[in-house]
Amino acid sequence: MSLPDRLARLATRMRGGGRWRRLGLAALLGGLATLAMPPVNAVPVLWLAFPGLIWLLDGVERPAAAFWTGLAFAFGHFVLSLYWVGEALLVFPRFWALLPFAVAGLPFLLGLFVGTGTLVWWALVRRFRIGGVARCLLFAVLWTVVEYVRGHAFTGFPWNLTGYVWVGLPGPAQVGSLIGVYGLSLLTVLPASLPAVLADGGRRPWAGPVVGLGLVVVMTIYGVARVPAGEAPLVPGVMLRLVQPNIAQTDKWNADAELDHVRLLLALSRQPQPPGQAPITTLVWPETAVPYLLEDEPELLKAVGQVTPRGGLTLTGSLRLTPAGTPGAQDGTDTYWNSLVVVNDQGQVLGHYDKAHLVPFGEYTPFRRWLPLRAVALVSPGNSILGSGPGPSTLDLPGLPPTSPLICYEVIFPGMVTAQEAGTASGGDQSGNGDATKNRPLPERPRWLLNVTNDAWFGRTAGPHQHLAIATMRAIEEGLPLVRAANTGISAVVDPYGRELGHLALGSRGVLDLPLPQSTPWPTPYARWGDGPLAALLLAVLGVIYFFTLRMYQGRQCP
Repeated sequence: MSLPDRLARLATRMRGGGRWRRLGLAALLGGLATLAMPPVNAVPVLWLAFPGLIWLLDGVERPAAAFWTGLAFAFGHFVLSLYWVGEALLVFPRFWALLPFAVAGLPFLLGLFVGTGTLVWWALVRRFRIGGVARCLLFAVLWTVVEYVRGHAFTGFPWNLTGYVWVGLPGPAQVGSLIGVYGLSLLTVLPASLPAVLADGGRRPWAGPVVGLGLVVVMTIYGVARVPAGEAPLVPGVMLRLVQPNIAQTDKWNADAELDHVRLLLALSRQPQPPGQAPITTLVWPETAVPYLLEDEPELLKAVGQVTPRGGLTLTGSLRLTPAGTPGAQDGTDTYWNSLVVVNDQGQVLGHYDKAHLVPFGEYTPFRRWLPLRAVALVSPGNSILGSGPGPSTLDLPGLPPTSPLICYEVIFPGMVTAQEAGTASGGDQSGNGDATKNRPLPERPRWLLNVTNDAWFGRTAGPHQHLAIATMRAIEEGLPLVRAANTGISAVVDPYGRELGHLALGSRGVLDLPLPQSTPWPTPYARWGDGPLAALLLAVLGVIYFFTLRMYQGRQCP
């Protein structure tokens, strides 16, 4: 018996199962797809998961069944790929009550997007009798649309998009420089779903899957050709020291240990350099590395200035405070800002950047005004709020190329990591007042991305590995090197092609001394045109579906 015949028998069995069996299989297939994500990167499992999902959907007879089958697939996928969210809620007992909502509720909510997509796909396939390769093309298009909507709706959550499976592997990830990670998802789901046609029979069942593998080969060839041989050129006169203190989240805001944390940061920053290494010019500390309001602590600023390289800078995460009743305070309360603060060797603050894209339920409570005070206190205790800055900005700093700072979660949003509108921050007011950046000229293109983060919430799970992979894709998309300082890891320097110059392992303590790579000579197509090429590609695929399937259907309807 040939392989297509065996697959046809398998597909028939999958189509003919009962409701609970179908939902269970869908969840298992979604869980299997998790293995394709970082840090495992077992990409070939997608060639099993997506055809299996299509076969299950082929067998449903009602719209509700199509919806729940897609939701079950997504639930199985996100329960396993986002399990680390539950780790964050175990840090403090007051969060334990939220554990079921995070471990099961978040995957369910994300599954609503996928369930809607599979419902639309099933309805279109039935209505227009779309079969064979065309139904796989439509599946890839709708999967990509669902990911795009998930990445933008309700502030967006574009975590673990399918295109990230290629990060860390040579070749296909470079396609992100052309069409971004959403386009890369399309060109991944499309070939991965094509083996579904092997169960359809026909004269040439292998044609579609072979063409799909050919697409992966073309992507690989493009990626290998795009990446230059040897190391990326370096910015002259810049040597970075990334400081990774590895402070557990349970201790981070312990008032009795705060001074020890500062001493640790200072001691790590003073560590001697290896012989023959170029002198350090810039220190980079992680998100909220300083457990005090740095700008309000003259003695602490003086101590930071003393460890800052002569003529250089320290870039550190720190909270800032705008008291209630002063300009910039939001909602009439004390407003804290999760900020990146720039300090020179004299202990002077040269500028700051305030985080703009806050984490829902982690840094702010959606619908705060309408929720019970007890629910709000779980996330935001006390009469204060965390303010939101004006958005991506370009920092012009002495001795460094212009940089786009990104604090933690902000790096996960494709096409939203550099200033796109008029406005730039160069040490001016970033207190959250949008008028501070009005009527300024279009900012210069940044030359590197600076991501400071605290992933200590997630322990030694897959979360920090996924976060690094996502940040690496931003470097590829924008053609900009990425510098990432993380409290517990993974700190790294990545060149504009996504290649690591070095990293500090998760859960380790130390410093990483590395130069700053140069950006690509010209902005990438994705940096220039954003998701425009993706829209054109989606329309092109829909055109293929129309001319080879819908047109034939319309012809069959003619009297």
